[in-house]
Amino acid sequence: MQKVFANADEAIFDLQDGASILLGGFGLCGIPENLIDALVRRGTKRLTTISNNCGVGGFGLGVALGAGQIVKHVGTYVGDNPVLEDKVMKGQIALDLVPQGTFIERIRAAGAGIPAFYTPTGAGTPVAEKKEIREFDGKPYLLERALSADFAFIKAWKGDPWGNLVYRMTARNFNPEMATAAKVTIAEVEELVPLGALAPDEIHTPGVYVKRILQGSGYEKRIEKRTYTKR
Repeated sequence: MQKVFANADEAIFDLQDGASILLGGFGLCGIPENLIDALVRRGTKRLTTISNNCGVGGFGLGVALGAGQIVKHVGTYVGDNPVLEDKVMKGQIALDLVPQGTFIERIRAAGAGIPAFYTPTGAGTPVAEKKEIREFDGKPYLLERALSADFAFIKAWKGDPWGNLVYRMTARNFNPEMATAAKVTIAEVEELVPLGALAPDEIHTPGVYVKRILQGSGYEKRIEKRTYTKR
């Protein structure tokens, strides 16, 4: 099976309006920059995006948000994105805020074939609305459903033609779990290496989960905030 694509635009050839997409990254760290840019160029509409946050104004997923391509976002953090806040307040986009631990566990569960699980997080808060609640050892737990998507856009440090992936440091974040939880996982890598170049015990995501892979380029790797101290 040929998994290597020439670029991000070719790799998302079948992305249709109304699709749901898992996008790796934490803030702006480890986000699939090339795939997001291709998504914006394609102009696909009515998307449901699932990511820790929704980028910032003018970069990352925030560009797709500003272009009106997203109708629903599932994440853990509104952050420094006034566009997202404004759209939510005006009712122009649906926002599902999920506690961060629950968020990643829902995705991990989807990849493991587990349809739902119980967690104490959110019990007694608005998070519990319309959810089944059971008591275990005298403590209330919420039933949370697994969270999957049509596509997963993943960013890795290195990858090979079979789709085996290696992440670098904190840029790993949610990428490995998301890679397991989509119908079609597309990975962009900073370096596409030959088969056999990755030692088996250093692979973080096995190629069985990855349907398409491409060599990325032009990474900005922006930092959301820089804090300086006086010398």
